[in-house]
Amino acid sequence: MSFALLTDPARPAVEPETGGPAADRVLSGAAVFTTWNEYESADGKRFAGVWRSTPGSWRIVYDEWEYCEILEGTSAISHADGRRWLVGPGDRFTLEPGFDGVWEVLETTTKRYVVILP
Repeated sequence: MSFALLTDPARPAVEPETGGPAADRVLSGAAVFTTWNEYESADGKRFAGVWRSTPGSWRIVYDEWEYCEILEGTSAISHADGRRWLVGPGDRFTLEPGFDGVWEVLETTTKRYVVILP
């Protein structure tokens, strides 16, 4: 059994990784992701940390389960069936395996996340 203390998102304790959505999923813009992965389980199937993205939109297809809490910024998440949610600071939500849609960052967005892979 282990314990992992997650830090203040304004002052993460780990070095960030940068990247972006896969080129074949980009719908608009040139979003840049910065990720501070603060926890990874020994089996590599569970993660927690902080993620930030600049504006842009891309297609998302989830194989994993993810819990998110928006810390700053505004994003729109749309399901392939047409439902759309606008999320901002204080909003918390889950995305489950099988979710297919679009993540659109309208204003640079920072979230705390917990991911569980199948």
